[in-house]
Amino acid sequence: MSRYALLIAPSTNRVYADSAIRLTCAELEIFGGTVLSAPLSGIVEERLGGVPYVLFEASLTREDVAYLSNLSSAYALFEIVGDLLRPVELSPLAWFDDDLITIPKYAGKTNEQFTRLLLNVTVLAGKAAHGMLDRQLTVLDPLCGRGTTLNQALRYGYHAVGIERDGKEVDAYAAFLKTYLRRKRLKHRAELHPVRRERRLVARRFEATVAARQTVTMFHADTLDARQFLKARCADVIVADAPYGVAHGSHAAGTRSRGPLDLLRAAVPVWVELLADGGALGISWNTHVVSRGDAAAVLADNGLSVVEYPDLSHRVDQAILRDVLVARK
Repeated sequence: MSRYALLIAPSTNRVYADSAIRLTCAELEIFGGTVLSAPLSGIVEERLGGVPYVLFEASLTREDVAYLSNLSSAYALFEIVGDLLRPVELSPLAWFDDDLITIPKYAGKTNEQFTRLLLNVTVLAGKAAHGMLDRQLTVLDPLCGRGTTLNQALRYGYHAVGIERDGKEVDAYAAFLKTYLRRKRLKHRAELHPVRRERRLVARRFEATVAARQTVTMFHADTLDARQFLKARCADVIVADAPYGVAHGSHAAGTRSRGPLDLLRAAVPVWVELLADGGALGISWNTHVVSRGDAAAVLADNGLSVVEYPDLSHRVDQAILRDVLVARK
């Protein structure tokens, strides 16, 4: 059994940085309880040379290190040998440069480290957990905004699918990705075209195929209408960062805006249809507007089994306390 020291990557978001150590400890525990060869022990925060680290004890195999290389806040890993730190080489999934995630800047963008955390803990809850490193999973974000989750899925080498009601967000993502792929000189094909069913327009679809290997698809549509353009059980993993306010939802039928809880009640049955058997659904939301118990009840009422994870709640700002729920189909 060896002792290790994990150095946390700096976060551009000061508030998130305040929670990064605690969230990393929780994420380590989740990795240890799912895909690692044995659970980790002695997970604690400690300062070495005046710098905060997360310390833990383990007998890590090469595959264990490969999994831990994808921790959302990992910057460097060291084995503690006496009073010295011996570097352990990390090999994160990185099919694209990290600027795919960091270049886009806009109001309301979800923190990149948290996006990766949410994707990680959701993948680890499903039957595809042990395929995290070598399977080309399909990740669906049914409330995808301007595509931070889609870009993280691409970096992992996965297929990415998103649904966004705001057409301006879809157009902005399409413009960014086409420009990015062109500047990186990556062979690709990108198209934006309408989706019709029985001569009726049900969505606009932006689809890009990169190097004939990966696809990313974003639909301009209401998430409640997803079954009109997506097949049942098409996603191995579904992740959604739910709206933090009190007005968001479908206007397709001229109805009033839905609050976050109403949105979940209406949308989760649709999302469950899109989720493959054994797949996992992960959501984050503002607990000031929806309680954890109410959110968990919506998932359970739709036949999902909520996974018992360590506490992943954290403050975003004075009005937002974000929490995470993950459930398995």
